[in-house]
Amino acid sequence: MKGYFRGFMMITTRMLEKPLWLMLVFSLCVMSLVYLNHSVWDLPVGVIDQDHSSASRMVIRSLDSSSKIAVKNYESVDSAKKDLAARKLFAVVIIPPNMEKRILQGKTVTIPAFGDATNRLANGQIEQDIVSAYRTMTLAYNTEILMNNGFSPLQISMILSPIKGQSVELFNPGISYAAITFPGLMVMLLQHSLLIAGTRTSIVLHTLPTGKPPLPVYLGCLSGLIPIWLFLSIVLFVVWPMLLGYRQTAPIPDLLLLTFPFILAVLGLAKLITECLRNVELIYLTLALVTTPVFYISGTIWPLQSMPTWVWFISHLLPSTWATKAIAGIDQMGQSITEVGFDVVMMLVLGLCYASLGWLVGALRDGQLRIRFRKRRKVPHKA
Repeated sequence: MKGYFRGFMMITTRMLEKPLWLMLVFSLCVMSLVYLNHSVWDLPVGVIDQDHSSASRMVIRSLDSSSKIAVKNYESVDSAKKDLAARKLFAVVIIPPNMEKRILQGKTVTIPAFGDATNRLANGQIEQDIVSAYRTMTLAYNTEILMNNGFSPLQISMILSPIKGQSVELFNPGISYAAITFPGLMVMLLQHSLLIAGTRTSIVLHTLPTGKPPLPVYLGCLSGLIPIWLFLSIVLFVVWPMLLGYRQTAPIPDLLLLTFPFILAVLGLAKLITECLRNVELIYLTLALVTTPVFYISGTIWPLQSMPTWVWFISHLLPSTWATKAIAGIDQMGQSITEVGFDVVMMLVLGLCYASLGWLVGALRDGQLRIRFRKRRKVPHKA
């Protein structure tokens, strides 16, 4: 135990003397400031009114009243398309001539809309508001047509809205896209930074002039990283979201209880990466190349159920996939710690498997297993 605590205190002291890990907090501040407004609004949308009727003005007012859209009027389609290509607009809506007349005649009306689909979030929000504005306008004119034909308000309501639907928010009300992706981003920052620290610590211990340290010292050195990253987890999952105003439902002990097995799993993965590569440059290059793909297949921005089977399998071999699911569950969905117990078990199993594989790869590369195997097969000489 003395060797364990000696290694633990050595790494902890060095981390506190040179707190380069605080760069993670600075990186977090820079990256997550894009989520400061929680949601997108006032997206510039160009509108060309070629009808100049009550119906067209109704559509424009409905679009402009939306929190997502800021209407910019254009006289010509060419100038609006030019600004759309220059990324000054997110969409262009063209209200066709004689739209109101065609509606009153019962003819089909099409409102052309051109969107910048390269930004899927903004494009999707604008599309919803355009559809809503069109429905509001058609509902008003359908009501007027029915009233002119002698229908009562009750009959019109039964015809246009035969079924009265009401949505009730049962959990995570008002959840936004930023709040959904935020836990995944925090988990990826923790995993990437801890992988760098864990592999760097292992490389240093492998290259000591006195040779590889005993196992208790090695475990103590890696354990010295745990308090630092537990502190970072509180900053990432509690303090910073609270400062940004995001909804948090999980108590701090539950978050720490989930973060601890995640840290163990990442340290096990760092052990395996170190033994496979054993080169600082190769390790840093590998981690830099795999960070973005790992974020994409973690289930944060694309559902795991929609992935190909082999991608789904790989994603479940990553600690971040289970950690994102568990932390988002208790922090956004209001789940209890027992409901995410399977995720905790899987993180511990992954950590144990990675550490065991890392030890096996290291023993094979050092020739220890071959030496032990030869000793067992060696037959003693007769006197």
